[in-house]
Amino acid sequence: MLELRGAGFGYTPRNWIFRDVSFSVPPGTATAVLGPNGSGKTTLVRCAAGLLPVRDGTVHRSRAAGYVPQARGSTFGYPALDMVVMGRARRIGVFSSPGKHDRAAALQAMDRVGIAGLAHRLFPTLSGGEQQLVLIARAVAGGSPLLVLDEPSTGLDLKNQARVLGLLRDLRSSGMSLLLSTHHPEHALYLADSVVLLGPTGVLTGAASTLLTDSQLSELYGVGVSMLTYDDGGTSRRTVVTRYGPGGD
Repeated sequence: MLELRGAGFGYTPRNWIFRDVSFSVPPGTATAVLGPNGSGKTTLVRCAAGLLPVRDGTVHRSRAAGYVPQARGSTFGYPALDMVVMGRARRIGVFSSPGKHDRAAALQAMDRVGIAGLAHRLFPTLSGGEQQLVLIARAVAGGSPLLVLDEPSTGLDLKNQARVLGLLRDLRSSGMSLLLSTHHPEHALYLADSVVLLGPTGVLTGAASTLLTDSQLSELYGVGVSMLTYDDGGTSRRTVVTRYGPGGD
């Protein structure tokens, strides 16, 4: 369980990134944070994960969060399995080394994410999508029921975006709480129960089905947006289409 109440963060008292943000992420649900570049999405999820302290309000986590950063490669040639074992750090003493139980938990997390076959591959040699899945497995290996993800689909092609989103839906269905930032409203429509919109005129929070509308997204991003409905194997879903061209018309 994750809950923010009146949360605010700024690097100086006169330079607030966001203020008065309140929402909760109950077990088995997903909340997506959306907004234009520079709106504070990454800062907000880092505060939620406990990596940055809020300056106003409170952040309550029933358990330490598993944090998944954006995959940016690595200059260190660790095998993927060793990268996932690092997710066990909180469970390993400061002066201790990972044991058989930790490696077994890491392998189990990789299997759950569907990348057991990558265990001995060097992390820098993996594709962007594979690296992102390794980072998710690392967070899962820590055993937290709460995952906080910073733009988990950044830089991924369509196939790997679908792979990551499908995995996150499975994790949510298993009872995990998910908080993620994203540049893709259609991903929020597919995955999220609730959304946090960081806009130029303030912060809106609420149900994804209520806030993710043509008019709301057009105002949030300053460009024309249309909502389309399509059939997905008998399930009616919505997606977002940006209206390109002069004025976004």
